[in-house]
Amino acid sequence: MKPGEGYRIEWTSVRKMIDPLEESVVAARNVKDHRDRLAAHLQGNATFEILDSGKGFLTAWGFGMGQVADHATEVAARLHEVIAAYMLAELLGVQNFSPTADNISKLPIGDFGKWTWDNVGKPTFDPPKQFLQEEWPPDPTEVSA
Repeated sequence: MKPGEGYRIEWTSVRKMIDPLEESVVAARNVKDHRDRLAAHLQGNATFEILDSGKGFLTAWGFGMGQVADHATEVAARLHEVIAAYMLAELLGVQNFSPTADNISKLPIGDFGKWTWDNVGKPTFDPPKQFLQEEWPPDPTEVSA
């Protein structure tokens, strides 16, 4: 599909990404929250140097996994929001919907939002980003007749 013709996303494909992402968040939080328990396994099995560097590694790794979990949680929340926005825009027949924060806020949510949409008027949505409207360069594999 060429830019400017709109595009579709496969909801099932996007949803399939969310579950592993959320499972990864749980695993990352476990590393962060239980790094001391992980370090305890080194206690009787390592020299002081290895124990000290192992604890340092687990502290840094735990901090990093906490950061990953925080950011991945935000990504998962945004994916849920974008999927819902695309689905609602499709149901309402919004052409070339782009899930910007402004466009998402214009979608009717709840009974009052739907009443306003139907009785007051539909808002004007921002057009898709410019790169989605530009023409693609010609495909060199296509043979012109």
